[in-house]
Amino acid sequence: DSSTSRGLGDVYKRQVVSLADGDLNYLLEGPAAAPVLVLSNSLGTNLHMWDAQIPAFTEHFRVLRYDTRGHGQSMVTPGFYSIEQSGRDVLALLDALNIDKAHFCGLSMGGLIGQWLAINAPSRLDRLVLCNTAAKIGTDDVWNTRIDTVLKGGEKAMRDLRDASIERWFTAPFAKAQPEKVEPIVTMLAQTSPQGYAGNCAAVRDADYREQIASITAPTLIVCGTGDAVTTPEHGRFMQERIRGAELVEFDAAHLSNVQAGELFTGRVLSFLQTN
Repeated sequence: DSSTSRGLGDVYKRQVVSLADGDLNYLLEGPAAAPVLVLSNSLGTNLHMWDAQIPAFTEHFRVLRYDTRGHGQSMVTPGFYSIEQSGRDVLALLDALNIDKAHFCGLSMGGLIGQWLAINAPSRLDRLVLCNTAAKIGTDDVWNTRIDTVLKGGEKAMRDLRDASIERWFTAPFAKAQPEKVEPIVTMLAQTSPQGYAGNCAAVRDADYREQIASITAPTLIVCGTGDAVTTPEHGRFMQERIRGAELVEFDAAHLSNVQAGELFTGRVLSFLQTN
C-alpha cells in the first residue's frame, strides 16, 4: 500500500523478467488501469534513484522502473554494452509485461536510452522526458580512462568514484545541506558492479544521436540543471533546437536534478506528462 515507508528496497519483493542473457530487475507500481510511465536510471545508480518521485507519480501513472543491465539487481553480462542493447532490453521488458505504449523518462544514460527508443521504436513511446542528458555525452578519452580505472581497480575504484561523483551529481551547497539525500544515491555507485559500470561507460561513450534526434516525433520535455557540468544546459538547448516542439526547463541543480530539485522536478514532469 502507498503508506508503506519507501526505503532503499527493503520493502519490495524483487520482480524480474528473464531475457535471453539474464534477468532484468524491475518494480511496477501504481493503478493497474493508469497509463504506464517508464523510469530509466543514470550511469552508476539503480531504480531507487527515483524513490522521491514515486509517491506523486503513482497517483497518476502505473510506474515501471528497472535496473539497467549492469546495475542494481539486474544481470551483469561480460564485455562492453551499447545503448541499443539497453533500448532493446526496455522493449523486451515492455513486451513481457504486455505494455504496448508508455511514457518514458530517463536521466543521463537513461536519457540516451530514451533517445534511442524515440528514434528506433517510436510506436512504443507516448511522451518523452530527457533529463540531464545530451545527444553525445563526454569524449572517448574521458570514458576510456574511466573504463581502465574501474576494470583495474575493481570495487576500490568504485568507492573512489563515489567520492568524485558527489560534486558531479550535486551542487556543493546542496551536498553540504542535505547529506541524507546525497548519501543513499552515491552509495548506489559504490555498490555498482565494476564490470557492469565499465560496460555501460562504453555504451555511453559510443552513443551519438546528434544526426538522428531531428527524427524524434514524440512530444518531448528536456530537463537541465544550471549547475550540471556533465550535460550542460547548452547540451539541452542543442536537443531542443532539433526535436520539433520540444520544451525545455532548467532547475537550480547539478547532474541529478530529480534528487536535487525534488518537488519542482516532479511537478514539472507531471504537468508535461498530463498535457493532452
